[in-house]
Amino acid sequence: MKNKPLDPAQLYKPCNIEQLKFNSTEELEDIDITVGQQRAVDAVKLGIRMHKNGYNIFAMAPSGTGKLTTVRQLVEHEASRQNIPSDWCYVNNFNQPAKPKAIKLMPGQGKVFKHDMAQLIDELSIAIPTAFDGEEYRSRTGEIETESRQREISELNQLREEAVNAHIILTETPTGYAFSPSDENNEIISPEQFGKLDKDKQHEIQKSIFELQERLAKLLKNFPIWRKETKRKLQALNREVAEQAVNHSIDDLIEKYAKQEAVLDYLNEVQKDIVEHVLDFLPRSEKMFPFMELQQESNPFKRYYVNLMVDFSDKKSAPVIYEDHPNYSNLVGRIDHQAYMGSLVTDFTMIKPGALHKANGGYLIIDARKLLTQPYAWDTLKRTLQSGEIRIESLERALSLISASSLEPESIPLNLKLVLMGEPLIYYLLSQYDPEFHDLFKIAADFDESVSREDSVNDYARLLATIARREKLRPLSQNAVARIIEHSSRMVGDAEKLLTHLRSITDLLTESDYWAENNGHEHIVNIDVQQAIDHKTHRLDKLREKLYENIHRGTVLIDTEGRVTGQVNGLSVLQLGEFSFGQPSRITATTRLGSGKVVDIERETELGGAIHSKGVLILSSFIASRYSRTTPFSVAASLVFEQSYGHIEGDSASLAELCVILSSIAQVPLRQDLAITGSVNQLGNVQPIGGVNEKIEGFFDICTQKGLTGSQGVIIPATNIKHLMLRWDVVHAAKSGQFSIYAVSTVDEAFELLTGMEAGVTNEQGVYPPESFNGRVDAQLSQFTKIKKEFNRKQIKEASNPGSDD
Repeated sequence: MKNKPLDPAQLYKPCNIEQLKFNSTEELEDIDITVGQQRAVDAVKLGIRMHKNGYNIFAMAPSGTGKLTTVRQLVEHEASRQNIPSDWCYVNNFNQPAKPKAIKLMPGQGKVFKHDMAQLIDELSIAIPTAFDGEEYRSRTGEIETESRQREISELNQLREEAVNAHIILTETPTGYAFSPSDENNEIISPEQFGKLDKDKQHEIQKSIFELQERLAKLLKNFPIWRKETKRKLQALNREVAEQAVNHSIDDLIEKYAKQEAVLDYLNEVQKDIVEHVLDFLPRSEKMFPFMELQQESNPFKRYYVNLMVDFSDKKSAPVIYEDHPNYSNLVGRIDHQAYMGSLVTDFTMIKPGALHKANGGYLIIDARKLLTQPYAWDTLKRTLQSGEIRIESLERALSLISASSLEPESIPLNLKLVLMGEPLIYYLLSQYDPEFHDLFKIAADFDESVSREDSVNDYARLLATIARREKLRPLSQNAVARIIEHSSRMVGDAEKLLTHLRSITDLLTESDYWAENNGHEHIVNIDVQQAIDHKTHRLDKLREKLYENIHRGTVLIDTEGRVTGQVNGLSVLQLGEFSFGQPSRITATTRLGSGKVVDIERETELGGAIHSKGVLILSSFIASRYSRTTPFSVAASLVFEQSYGHIEGDSASLAELCVILSSIAQVPLRQDLAITGSVNQLGNVQPIGGVNEKIEGFFDICTQKGLTGSQGVIIPATNIKHLMLRWDVVHAAKSGQFSIYAVSTVDEAFELLTGMEAGVTNEQGVYPPESFNGRVDAQLSQFTKIKKEFNRKQIKEASNPGSDD
């Protein structure tokens, strides 16, 4: 045989201990965990330093690759160089309470301003009652009220004197005032006495009484006017006293915030409102103004509160916020409500900030998948970025799901850098289906799951040391680091690469630390690492064990010895969560005279995927182009994965399918002690496939259960050699000659291994050697063609001579 098994040294690439210049990771310094992510790091740096609209960042990487840690480190480093952004607060709009005003303050002043306003109200709640309880106020109030009463009394006395001069007496009754005639002694005369007077006298007295009543009516009409004047005088006095008390307390604040126009405008409005509502500051039980009705709220001072939305008093640089639950309210904020008298009410103090407020002036990091699963969150975030302002609106009210009093807070200008993190698929789907996406996210940071092994061994060791220290794990010995490096290549499926999936690395270190503790080791050694690897496999391999048991018991038919025509062992990989394993499958083919059609039974039964069907079409094209270039392709073939009851996808079995069809055509048996995997193109070249390590180990495990004979092995594409990181037991079996791995580049090499025959090449006339495998295939196809021609000629003859008995 020309094709020899791979050298055992090609099956596993051990870590060169001499490269590790340390005894344990205690000796190594920490390293940035962005090992091997220079492309993504450069993209993130560009994005966070570009202060232009739309240069937000989408960090692409599968979950667990450490992109959040990397992005946060880069962003926090950049944020440390930025100035602290402004504080923001909402205050009452005294003219339109439903539209609270937003006030921007210097960093850290929001908290001070809120305290100043609270202190102002506390001072006024004492100063105003004190001012109204003073002797001066009482004296001036008494003077105004006395003056008002004296005016009324004086006018009434004057009228009374005029009545007395006319022998008429003014008396007060329960219902008002009355005039009665009197005698010379000013004694009221009775009706009988009045009746005894002569008619002229009676008429004169009645006339006087009528005139006096008219004057009294006019006088009584003036009393409410005079009392209103008195009330206005008292109100003016109240305003004067209130202004003196308020101005004395608020002047200091006006001077303190003289350079902040928005705050000054608000303080002036506060000053006017307090004067207008001065009675709110007086004790409820005090009836200082019996002519005025005190209408006090449960907390009348709430209107002067300051709702501090963003407080950066404890920050030393620009904020970096990671929003773990990016729903609508958590992004743009919300307006809370409370039940009152059977309805929901709210005010400006119930406005709550969102992540956009907290990150304003800095950086906001959001997981794209979590964002997209929240209703209306994605559209709201885009609209906010486009408008450049944060507008708080109740989602329930926007969707007309609730009927309640609500607010329209003034919008706050937005200035932040947004970083979305998600799988590459999410990025490409948004790119394809959202036309606004690239306008807002111009920077894509593509994180890699692997790094070159050749140049990164020492950096990788430092990475392991950094993770161990960060997770408070034991230091790793030199051999433990070497074992993890080797397993890292195995996890990434490439002997020339190292895995950078931080979650997987951290989990391995954590479990290795557990076994080190269990084994009483001071450091994590290679035995502890191997125990962690083996135990994880044991936790997850129940299904693999059941499948292999079915093969061993003969329930699933797999031969590992002998030769069979039209039958071969193919290899596939099953992925179950974090665990994948190889599964041998019997592939069979039948051939007969036909019209050149290869029937893929998997496709016909809708169990085969598009890529698998593509592989079948490619191999059928290869057969036709190689063996029937000048003659009809007169064969029909049926191809199937035996005992397959699930969906089949991928083209990694196309080489095996090609071999089994040609075996059936040529009637040449194929070795059952070999399994084969590989993809084939139309030119007969064998192409690489995935999961090569798992596939080899799967067939090895079946052969081990049935008994190793020394002839068993696996055929793989030669382009997969660099991916080999096989288990130690497979490598040892190869070293001892009990199991072999063959690498092929062309289909002919595979034919020779499976049949033991020369594949054969065409001579100058384009004819294969008769005893070669290709020659036998060609001969059989020529025979099919000859039979078909004779059959067609016979049909034509019968059609032209319908009465002939020939």
